[in-house]
This record gives sequence, structure tokens and C-alpha cells, in this order.
Amino acid sequence: MSARRMLRLALASSLLLATAVPVTAADGVEVRLSLPVKARIDLENRRTVAAIPFIVVSGEGEGQIPGRDIDVQAEFERYLIKLMRRDTPLKVVEPGPVQLPSYDLEMLSRDADFWRALGEQIQADVILVGSLDFDIQDRSGYRTEEYTSPYDGRPYRRQVLVEETGFEYDIVMQVYDGRTGELIHDDNFKDFKQYEGEAADPLVGMFQNLYALEDRIAGIFAQKRVQATRVLFAQ
Repeated sequence: MSARRMLRLALASSLLLATAVPVTAADGVEVRLSLPVKARIDLENRRTVAAIPFIVVSGEGEGQIPGRDIDVQAEFERYLIKLMRRDTPLKVVEPGPVQLPSYDLEMLSRDADFWRALGEQIQADVILVGSLDFDIQDRSGYRTEEYTSPYDGRPYRRQVLVEETGFEYDIVMQVYDGRTGELIHDDNFKDFKQYEGEAADPLVGMFQNLYALEDRIAGIFAQKRVQATRVLFAQ
């Protein structure tokens, strides 16, 4: 089969998953396609995964909102294991207590002997480790707004206090081959969410950050589908 014919068949298959939306008669038709995106690492001959507790880089913001201290490390570990079980074919193995030789990720990435020995010990083909930084920010302040006076009907500007809380998640994730000790993937995920009211729940904020990053994290291990827009022209 020729390359040109194969290309036409691939396009036809993609269009079966598309939704056509008219743009203008002159411009053509806007088509939304559902396209597959390959996993970032190859899981062939890899069956098991272990998640080592991630290093908490900073505790900034923890406990600033009264009554809601959160264990960032434990909450993220539970979330990551659940994601691995749901979105990947890998079997999750419990690593037990692990003493890292360093808390510097750059140094860890060069210690293939440690990761190879750990992979053999816990029988994990893939090992995850990294760092977490969850920051709760009080972003309250005075803002200028316009209002119309009920007395004379004229517009004025005034300062009003707006109470807002920001939640920022910064995750560095390293993926190691448990058989060779080689670093096979290194990624950084960041997300920021802002809510009105200084009493915003930090646990809700943290998981909103994680949900926003979910497809990107899962995309390391599993093929995902993304929505893309293309314009098809009549001529």
C-alpha cells in the first residue's frame, strides 16, 4: 500500500471521531478531532510499579488556614497509587520503608546502582520518586472598582477589600527502570488555583490542582486522547 493511500486512510479514520462545526461558507469547516497521544515511556515487558514517598520540598502555607493542616506527602501518595491502578496496566507493589541516599533529585538521578538494587529488592520494574511543593497563599488585598452613586447617579471609584486564597502545586516526577537503574523520564507539573474567601479548604484546593494535572501525569504511562481542532477547506 502506498504512503499516500495510508495517509488518506488514517485521515478518514480520524474523521470518524470528529465533530464538524461550520465556520463560514468561504473558509470551510472546522473539525474537532479526538487524537491518540502515545505514552511517554514504553511499558513493554514492564509489569510492576512502586511509588517511593515523594520529598516535600517546602511546607509553605501549611496550617495558615485555621483547623486544616494537611499531610501533603501522604495525600499525594494515595492519589498517585489510585491513578496508577485506574489508568495504567501496571501492578502497584508496596515498597515499604525506603532510605534514600540523598534528598537531592539531581544526585539521585545519577545513582543507578541504588535504583537497580532497590528494583531487585522490591520487585518493581518501574519506580517513581520526586518532590512536592504545595503552597497556600493569602492573596487578599484592596482592589479598585467603579460604582454609581445612588444619590447623584454619577460614577465613582472606590477601594474594596477582596479576600482570596491561592493554591499552587509544583511536582517534580522521576521515573526509573527498576532493572537497570536508569532514569527513563523526568517531568515537572505545575498548577495554580485561586478562590475567593480566605477560608478556602486547602485539601479541596490541593485536589483541584491534582485533577487539573491528572491527564498529564497519567500520560507518562498510558496512551491518552486529546481534542484538537482543524479546518478543512473545500478547495
